[in-house]
Amino acid sequence: MKLAFCLYKYFPFGGLQRDLLRIAEACHRRGAQIRVYTFSWQGECPDWIDLCEVPKQGWSSQGKNRHFTRWVQEHRAAHPVDCLIGFNKMPGLDVYYAADGCYEARVTELYGSLYRLGGRYKHFSAYERAVFGADSSTEILMISQLQVPIFQRFYDTPDARMHLLPPGIARDRIAPDNALELRQTFRQEFGLSDDERLLLMVGSGFKTKGVDRSVEALAALPEPLRSKTRLMVIGQDSPGSVQRLARKLGVESQFQVLSGRDDVPRFMQGADLLIHPARHENTGTVLVEAIVAGLPVLVTDVCGYAHYVSDAEMGRVLSSPFDHQLLTRALAELLAVAHEQRPQWREKGAEFANQVDVYSMPEVAADHILEFAKAGV
Repeated sequence: MKLAFCLYKYFPFGGLQRDLLRIAEACHRRGAQIRVYTFSWQGECPDWIDLCEVPKQGWSSQGKNRHFTRWVQEHRAAHPVDCLIGFNKMPGLDVYYAADGCYEARVTELYGSLYRLGGRYKHFSAYERAVFGADSSTEILMISQLQVPIFQRFYDTPDARMHLLPPGIARDRIAPDNALELRQTFRQEFGLSDDERLLLMVGSGFKTKGVDRSVEALAALPEPLRSKTRLMVIGQDSPGSVQRLARKLGVESQFQVLSGRDDVPRFMQGADLLIHPARHENTGTVLVEAIVAGLPVLVTDVCGYAHYVSDAEMGRVLSSPFDHQLLTRALAELLAVAHEQRPQWREKGAEFANQVDVYSMPEVAADHILEFAKAGV
């Protein structure tokens, strides 16, 4: 069986990119041949992937996307596959992995009618309708239950085409037996004393994830808590604007941005709190990763996986609409009890990791894809 996956850009530390690779690998383990279409691939490419880099053409992102779609369709016609799986919305897909929220819903919420006259809106709206429209045949792998009724409100997408997946975190995020030793080694490496608190953020797209909100909350903490708190951000994005904000607010020395890396589990053991005040987030896999690592979480309720934080009693979920004073107050309260409650949080995280299936997404997605391919969707 031959499968083709398509994604505009692959880089090693993006959540969508990691999902593609893990799902493709699960299909490969079942005997499928794997092709990947992309404009660019950063990092090492597994030897079991037939990588097809699409030449870039067009001035705007819309023009580039249209060229990508045409090129993939023409290449597929000349080199057939049994199923085309998209990780970006576009026409011609057999299966779409719904990592992004509803574009039409965001436009309705944030923009006026004038925006709908522009070419950007027309392009992305048409590409979304090509996937979710009632007359489309694309099967959709949903990773957020919250998004199902939102898409259906705009597109009347049939239930039968929307297939909900469980989370798919890697088991190396679970706190290991030597977690306390790892924590001590990490904090020594980064010069963190026992009475200092480390806030951790993980994710690319700093504006979306709310890095600026975290910097402002750090700066608004009462003394002496503020001077004893540091914020580390791991992700792929331009850090200039948030670094300028940190300088403006006087917390530059307590704020550090690190590019994407493979040892995030080590940071989760060394940190005292994961903060994730996102503006919008379809799921938020990092929230579940933190829970099984025994790390408490402070998150906004717009994240699809925020309910796991409440379910596991592993921190605080902030209700919408966003209130910066509420974020600062919740942050101060959680940091104040971080030391004494760490053993209880580790215990709750271990219990959650053992009892809740938050690991099987790649395998379940592969089951669906191979079933669709076999049926000739």
